[in-house]
Order: sequence, then C-alpha cells, then structure tokens
Amino acid sequence: MFDPRLLRAFTAIVDAASFSLAAKRLHMTQSTISQQLARLEDAAGLTLIDRAARPVKPTTAGERLLGYARRILALQQEAESALGDRAGTTSIRIGVPEDIVGAAMANVFGDFARRHREIQLDVTAGLSRDLTRRYRSGEFDIAIVKEDQASADCRAAFPEAMAWFESADAPDEWPNPIPLVAFPPGGLYREAMFERVEREQRRWYIALAGSSLHNVLVAVEAGLGLSLLPKSAACGYRIRQYTPFGTERPMTVSVYSWDSTGPTAELVERMGAVLAAGRPRRG
Repeated sequence: MFDPRLLRAFTAIVDAASFSLAAKRLHMTQSTISQQLARLEDAAGLTLIDRAARPVKPTTAGERLLGYARRILALQQEAESALGDRAGTTSIRIGVPEDIVGAAMANVFGDFARRHREIQLDVTAGLSRDLTRRYRSGEFDIAIVKEDQASADCRAAFPEAMAWFESADAPDEWPNPIPLVAFPPGGLYREAMFERVEREQRRWYIALAGSSLHNVLVAVEAGLGLSLLPKSAACGYRIRQYTPFGTERPMTVSVYSWDSTGPTAELVERMGAVLAAGRPRRG
C-alpha cells in the first residue's frame, strides 16, 4: 500500500511541474519532497518523474499511477471529512406503541434531531408487551409502554382512558356469540376484552385479529365486531362507544429510560410532555 503522504508529494510535483514549486505548495523543503518521491519510486520499483525534462513531467509509469494516486487521496479526504462530521455517530434506541407516534411526538423527534446532529434516533413501533421485554433486555434506551400498572423505575406514568367501540352503523343488538376485533395473541387489550365479555356472560369469537391499531380501527369501522381501545385513538374513524358494557378502568402509559442525564434525559422529558398534554398525570 502506498503512503498517502508520498502520493501527495508525487501529485504535487506533477501539478506544479517543478520540485521547488511543489515543495513550496506543501510547505516543505525541496530536499524533503525529493526524498518522498524517491521513497515512492522505491516502493513502486519504477521511475515516476522524468527529472531531465524541462519542465519535469511524469514518466509513462508515473502517468499510469497518477489517476490512482488522485483517487486514493480523494478517498482519504472523504474519509477524514466523514469522521470529522459527528452527525449520527451515536444513537438513542426508542420503543413506542404505534398510536403514540403521532404528529406531536414526531415533531419532538424532528426538533431533537436538528439540535443534536451527532445523535441518530432509532424508533421502533410495536406491541407494549414486546416493547417491555426488549427494553428490559437492553435493546432500547427509552421505551413508552402501555400496561396495567407502572413499575417502580418508570420516569413518568399517565392514565389512558379506555372504552368499547363499535361501528357508527352497527346494529342495535349484537348477536350471541358476539364478534370481537382484537390484536394478535400477546396484545395488551386482548385478554382484557375476553375477561370483560365473559363477565357479561356473553359468548364471543374473534372475527378479525389486526396486526396494527389502524387495522383494528378500520375493522371496527367496517362493522366486523366490537373492540376495546384507547379513547384517544377513535378520532377520525366512523366508530362510536358501545355503552352496554359500561366504563373500563384506564390503562397506564409508562415512560422508561436507562439514562437520566444528558440528551437522553432531555428527550424523555419532551416525550413525557407530549403524553401529558393529552393525558392527566398519575401520581
């Protein structure tokens, strides 16, 4: 591998067509630049500059090397520039439920990224139970999860108002067994739905299992069945609360973070402020 310092001396001599002028441009003595060229020629095993020519010029071998030398030097400069720019050199890994990543939360992420160019935000949306497992195993630095009760190490907790919903065009009476629209097994609301319907002494079946909150809402809107959902998620869908089951106790939206200092703490605080704007604080 050719030393970039020697290649720089070689290209400077070619560009200046003079040892003395090349040395001046590189802020070195003429003897030093001559020594660097000699070292490069020893490494290549070829004469690269025709010293007898006036002005000096590259030999045939030198002409062949020149293009490669310029590319090597350009790549070196590119690498130095990339390493000198700290943008995205560290990351904060965030896990959040799908419905949390609304416009307000996205604005928080965008503003934070603009003010902290050195940090890359890696945001993953998913089901709360899976997010909790992954946070506890160290896959996330910050996690917002929905759960029955917040753990002692949460940074903030907010109640999430829940209600049963049906299509705005739903019939006055649902058949027995009653159709349900649910999340896949492991979804937070799924077991709560089953328990409540059974307390009402109604039989049930899963009419559709949606992989996302939007899919569940669209299915309810289409009249496929009832579902237990956050009240905040209903806006923009043609659905209405199903009142025969009465009220439901709220879920808890909890914010967790391993780090309580620096930019991570700042981001946690701003994420919590978005949640607080739409939910009363608990505790």
